Amino acid sequence: MDELSAWLILHRTPGLGARGLQRLLERFGGPLPILGAGRSGWSEEGLKDAALDWLARPDLSRIQADLAWLEQPGNRLLLATSDDYPELLRQLPDPPPLLFVCGDAELLHLPQLALVGSRNPSPSGERTARQFARYLAERGLCITSGLALGIDGASHQGALDAGGHTLAVMGTGVDRIYPPRHRDLAHAIVQGGGALVSEFPLGCAPQASNFPRRNRIITGLSLGVLVVEAALKSGSLISARLANEQGREVFAIPGSIHNSQARGCHFLIKNGAKLVETAQDIVEELAPLLGSLLVSGQAAQTAPDAPTEMPADHRQLLDQMGFDPISVDQLVALCGLRVEEVASMLLLLELEGHVSSVPGGLYCRLH
Repeated sequence: MDELSAWLILHRTPGLGARGLQRLLERFGGPLPILGAGRSGWSEEGLKDAALDWLARPDLSRIQADLAWLEQPGNRLLLATSDDYPELLRQLPDPPPLLFVCGDAELLHLPQLALVGSRNPSPSGERTARQFARYLAERGLCITSGLALGIDGASHQGALDAGGHTLAVMGTGVDRIYPPRHRDLAHAIVQGGGALVSEFPLGCAPQASNFPRRNRIITGLSLGVLVVEAALKSGSLISARLANEQGREVFAIPGSIHNSQARGCHFLIKNGAKLVETAQDIVEELAPLLGSLLVSGQAAQTAPDAPTEMPADHRQLLDQMGFDPISVDQLVALCGLRVEEVASMLLLLELEGHVSSVPGGLYCRLH
């Protein structure tokens, strides 16, 4: 048996995991010696019956399917023991032993920023994620996220809008797109020069326990993580904790005190995360780490959400809005304008990115 097949057999061993495989490698020295240790050697390392049975009689048809996948253009397998494995990830206490990559594997070595947040963001939160991702991708950062609905998807799309690089780290096998409605997005990421990445075997279906493991890879690959919107109990806060433990920068965007999806960000800020108002704030924080990889020039001086010149009546309306959700009727009363005038101005302000409509016929100022 060749060494690659041995790696794939070990990777598919039920219940082994990254730490278990690392322990076996330290004990036996390599994948082939592990397989040669036999049932008694495996039992001495505390492996359960399911793992023992698999190692004794692995399903070689699955291994052949893995090898066939690797023969297809654009597919790669990175081993933690190889020189092409991303160095930041190698520094983790439990680095994934194998990484399946569909797309450009070289992106894993680029400076990355993780963007994470709610699967059910507000319209302004989703817009913010897309704007920040676009701006940061234009500066040369690879945008890394988890392909989930909401903030993840908006972040990937923002990087694509900029013609930049984006990585989607998955909680399934790279051949199982989840959620299914992001199949086109996943295809666009690969076609746009990005990549899909997973430590899970091909064919692996989504399971709740997979996603915290996926999150450690998202933050582990990145120089920092930006939380756009998150509830107090969310996977995004787990990602932020992991980033702290990994020595990564943690950024958070504040929001309205009335927005439940902003409370996680406020919690992070109160506990030491860097408050972010513009994408340029992140560029300035990461600049010492990035050096010449950041794009210089006038474009780097203005955030994507910076206010632009507007008519005086539009400015008056915007000033009256504040940053909490407000109705058209309330704005009519505050500004002394007709309903149709306010509605027309709100439409223009929304198209220009100054306000966002939210459920209930309300509007929020964005900056």
